Amino acid sequence: MLKVDPINPGKEVIDEAVEVLRKGGLVAFPTETVYGLGADSLNKDAVKRIYDVKGRPPDNPLILHISDLSELEVVARDVPSFVYELASKVWPGPVTFVLRKSDLVLPEVTAGLSTVAVRCPAHPVALTLIKGLGKPIAAPSANLSGRPSPTTADHVIKDLAGRIEMILDGGDTFFGVESTIINLTTDPPVLLRPGPVGVEDLEKLANLRILVPAFAKGLEEAGIALSPGTKYRHYSPQTTLILIEAGQCLTQATYLEYVKSLINEYLKKNFKVAVMCSRETCSEYENAISLEIGSKNNLYEVAKNLFKKLREIDELKVDVAVSESFEERGVGLAIMNRLRKASSKIISCVPHIKDRKLP
Repeated sequence: MLKVDPINPGKEVIDEAVEVLRKGGLVAFPTETVYGLGADSLNKDAVKRIYDVKGRPPDNPLILHISDLSELEVVARDVPSFVYELASKVWPGPVTFVLRKSDLVLPEVTAGLSTVAVRCPAHPVALTLIKGLGKPIAAPSANLSGRPSPTTADHVIKDLAGRIEMILDGGDTFFGVESTIINLTTDPPVLLRPGPVGVEDLEKLANLRILVPAFAKGLEEAGIALSPGTKYRHYSPQTTLILIEAGQCLTQATYLEYVKSLINEYLKKNFKVAVMCSRETCSEYENAISLEIGSKNNLYEVAKNLFKKLREIDELKVDVAVSESFEERGVGLAIMNRLRKASSKIISCVPHIKDRKLP
């Protein structure tokens, strides 16, 4: 593991990482979203190793990371002009576009699909690494498949120590959840995975409507994985996690009483219970271990802390964990997508508390 300045990455460190990639090795590196596990995208064996190291399903495609908008035409074909206009507004940044792939892109990168997911990350370390290699870098999140994505180098170590050649430690990532992914090969475009940039903002920037299917909300799986995050369970702690949806609750007070009652039922069974909660409500749970995730009035703070708290649940060695839900606006949709996919069970808040069955 090598320390790297996240703002001004040193040439010597980057050169060493580039050499690892050129030799077919894997390098974990920070982006503005989460840590990525990078390989030379034109090296078939290196790309295959990503799947092996992570235990990643072979039909779950990777994202290609480029360092400049001008490189888009190298990895994608038949790109509509509006895509370049939109990309110029959001790149570098946490937005991924699914487009028709060029002949240069290996089938191992796209899981055999005719489309490719591409983004230009807004992190000096990532951009310098891609430029140093001189090729796009294929990179999913640097964690074991199904586990919470890593937002620190320590998270990468816990999942992948001894499995990869190098980790570049650039400190905490900024957003804490993976990029927003939009499929631009359809009309209208379709949200595949919510992220830091909200659908509402992208619709305004592109002056178009974007469909939001149920799988993008984390309510079901996509039939075919056109990008990461659309199929399979993700982000899960090893501990049983129960998400309490607030949608059917009439008031915040009703919701809090519901969550507290569920926790109390587990406490009566002598369970050790943790609750992932907002700063405004954590004091309500006196007998459980509270994991404050951030203010419900600052959903970017919640998103930044989400994966870190999901990992902390396992460190607490509790019997069960309960999580509050958050408003699905802007990055809140990304938060709820991740929580739904991470949860062992989802319970909707309803007035008749006594009628429900415990998992």
